[in-house]
Amino acid sequence: MTMKVDYGSHDALLVVDMQNDFCEGGALAVAGGAALVPGINAEIEAARAAGALVVASRDWHPVDHVSFSHRGGPWPVHCVQDTPGAAFHPDLALPEDAILVSKATAFDADAYSAFDGTGLGGYLQEKGIERVIVCGLALDVCVHATVLAASREGFTTLLLEALSAAVDPDAIEACHRDFEEAGIEVRP
Repeated sequence: MTMKVDYGSHDALLVVDMQNDFCEGGALAVAGGAALVPGINAEIEAARAAGALVVASRDWHPVDHVSFSHRGGPWPVHCVQDTPGAAFHPDLALPEDAILVSKATAFDADAYSAFDGTGLGGYLQEKGIERVIVCGLALDVCVHATVLAASREGFTTLLLEALSAAVDPDAIEACHRDFEEAGIEVRP
């Protein structure tokens, strides 16, 4: 059972890459991805009710992005700008005022963290955000990078592990070590 997050106006809930291509049936599906949506929707509702900021990151790749296998990258073609695969999961209840952050938008540079080249850190600081609560996909890739980056940017950082899923479940232990070393709170 996950402990309830006590949201406030200095918090930002950061939903990482809940996109069709990362859910079942997508080009780079994470097992259990779609099943996270109801729980994430409940967090979005709780965050909004408390006056917290809701932020959603997305991979937003150009055609022929450097991360794609045909260009020598590690991944199949996924989350190409303006395609159904890049769209947020249809059941994800993002509010109209959610802050959308597009990452890995340049042909020649990859980005795993929602803070990579997006200006998100400075924006959140301008808004008076002190704590970032993270959930989404995938725990061992973009969530991992985003959680560590949020901490490096100076935010108190909380990972909602029950609302995240990993591409490779065997990588979770190494992620936990990284989070512990960085002083990040992980809620099961």
